[in-house]
Amino acid sequence: MSYGYVVVGGGIHGTHVAHRLVSETDLEPQDLAILEPRGELLASFREKARACGMGTLRSPFVHHLGVEPFDLRDFAEARDREEELRPAPDHPRRPSLSLFLDHARHAIERSGIDALVIEAAATGIDREGNRLRIDTEEGPIRAERCVLAVGQGPPRQPDWARGLSEDAPLSHVWDESVPIDEREPAGRVCVVGGGVTAAHLAVNLAERAPVTLLARHELRAAGVEADPPWINWRRMERRLHPLPPGSETRLERVRRAHNTGSIPPSLLREVEAAGERGKLRVRRGEVEAAHAGGEEVVLRLTDGSVDRFRRAICATGFDRASDHPLVERVAASLGLETGVDGLAVLDDRSLEWRTVEDSEGSGVFVTGALGALTFGPLAGTIAGARRGADRLVEVHGRRSAEPILAD
Repeated sequence: MSYGYVVVGGGIHGTHVAHRLVSETDLEPQDLAILEPRGELLASFREKARACGMGTLRSPFVHHLGVEPFDLRDFAEARDREEELRPAPDHPRRPSLSLFLDHARHAIERSGIDALVIEAAATGIDREGNRLRIDTEEGPIRAERCVLAVGQGPPRQPDWARGLSEDAPLSHVWDESVPIDEREPAGRVCVVGGGVTAAHLAVNLAERAPVTLLARHELRAAGVEADPPWINWRRMERRLHPLPPGSETRLERVRRAHNTGSIPPSLLREVEAAGERGKLRVRRGEVEAAHAGGEEVVLRLTDGSVDRFRRAICATGFDRASDHPLVERVAASLGLETGVDGLAVLDDRSLEWRTVEDSEGSGVFVTGALGALTFGPLAGTIAGARRGADRLVEVHGRRSAEPILAD
C-alpha cells in the first residue's frame, strides 16, 4: 500500500491533522492513511478522560477538532446545547467532554477520515528510494510523507512504586480500563499527584470513598496551561525560535512558560468543596517508600510519617515524549537530529524533522509534545494540534475552494 501521507497516531493531534489535510488541501482521502493500533480515532483520549472522571475540558471552546475557530460554538447552538459551554472566569467558556466528543465525531464523519484508519501500530520508519517505508505489525506501508503524532510518553510511575509486586493495591490512573463512574473503591484511597488529572480523579472518587489527595506542592490554580499569546506562531517566532535549535535554553523557556501541575480554578473549588463535606483530604507530602501490607498499601513520606490505604492510584503524568518506543528507532534509522531530552529538532517553519547531516528533507513531520522545542509550552494540547495543522496545511498547499466545515 502506498499513500501521499501517513499519519502515525489517531489521537487529538493525528485526528486533527488528517481532518485538516482532507478538508483544506487537494489531498484526496485515498491518498492518506492513519495508523492507529486501537482501530478507532480518539479512543485513547476518550479512555483517559473517562478514567479520571473529566467532565469539562480545560481548553476553551475555540480549541477543537473542526476547521473554523467557532465551529464548536456553532455546533452547540444549532443543537440547543449552549449550557455545555461552561463559564470560566477571565477565560473563554469551556466545553463539556460530551459536547467536545460529539463535535469531534461530527467533524470526523464530515471529512470521512474514520474510513482511513488502519488498525496497526507503526514499529519503524525507514527510507526506500524516494519514499518512506512505515513498518507495521501488519506489513509495510509506503508514503511520500509521514506525520508523527504519537502523543505523550508512557505513564510516569514513581521510583517508589516500581518495587511493589504486581498484585499490590497500587495502579496508575492511565492503566485503568474501567471508567471512573463504574469503579467500586473499597476503603480509603490515596490519589498521588497535584495536577489536573489527580484533582479530577480525587473529586470523583470522593463521591464513593474517603480520599486523600497527596501532592508534593500546594495546589495551584491556573485557568490555562500557558499564557494565551503562546498560542500564536508569532510569539514562538519572536521568543523561542531565535534560540539555538535543540538547546537546553529553548527547553528552559518552554518549561518556564508552562503552568505545570496547575488546576483550573473551577476544579480547585470542587476539591475544596469536597474537603468541606469531609469527603476529601488534601495533604502535602512526598512518598519516600512503599510496601504492600496485607490488602493495603503502606506509604512512608519524606517527613517520616506513615499511612495505610486500601488502594493508591498514581496520577503522576507521563514520561518524556521521546520515550515513546517508536521515536528512538525512527531517529536512528533516518539519521534525524534530536536535542535536549531527546526531543525532535524540527524545521521551525515546516515542522519537518531535521536530519543530522542537514541534507535533503526527511519527509517526517512532527506534531505534539515531541515537537515542544518548536511548538512551545502548548505543544501537547488541542491548541498545539491546531497550530501544527495550520503549518502542515500550508506545507502541502491550501486549496482555494471553501473548506469542509464542522457546522
